[in-house]
Amino acid sequence: MTNAAQVAVGRRTQAERRDESERRLLDATAHVVAERGVSAATFEAIGRSAGYSRGLATQKFGSKDGLIEALIADLHERQNALLDGHHIADLGGLEAVLAYVDLYLRHLGDGEATRAYFMLLAGAVADASPLRAAFAHSHELVKGRLAALVERGQAEGSIRREVDPQAAALMVGSLLLGLSVQWLVDPDTQLDAIRTTSLETLRLAFATSRDRP
Repeated sequence: MTNAAQVAVGRRTQAERRDESERRLLDATAHVVAERGVSAATFEAIGRSAGYSRGLATQKFGSKDGLIEALIADLHERQNALLDGHHIADLGGLEAVLAYVDLYLRHLGDGEATRAYFMLLAGAVADASPLRAAFAHSHELVKGRLAALVERGQAEGSIRREVDPQAAALMVGSLLLGLSVQWLVDPDTQLDAIRTTSLETLRLAFATSRDRP
């Protein structure tokens, strides 16, 4: 192996280690918050859970707010990856909106990350934390994606023209947010029944006569 190739391999290895450490720190943050609460999510606890020192978490994210903002962005990226993996973009507008809701509610109880997200959101609202802006930005991205799906449905004739895309997107997002909080308060909430009812209700609310059951 040439010196140049050795350097290239070394650089890739360093990048992989950096990505792995950030992934482990983000996962550890979600774990600590989900298991022990927001106040327990100190750099010391997170670093210990990830198998690193407190100093690495500080070095990577700068502050606890920086770490939480990174976790919010990471969860948003995971949600997009889930949607892309199910080819939401290839569906018609109405079916894409319904598939978005369906996937969200099917996976709401998966893992610790979602639970941690809403615990952190509740804490940010209760404490009037500057982190509210990061959550608001995340929700605005969701609203924009849903509004675009509604507009697509209107253009192709599957969603009624009189539906306001921005208002519809906010309503759907608020429905999912409310159900998420309900699930956080009561993990035994019967999400399957709620998912079925939500999909039926949204279809009746949005669909043109040709797409109604």
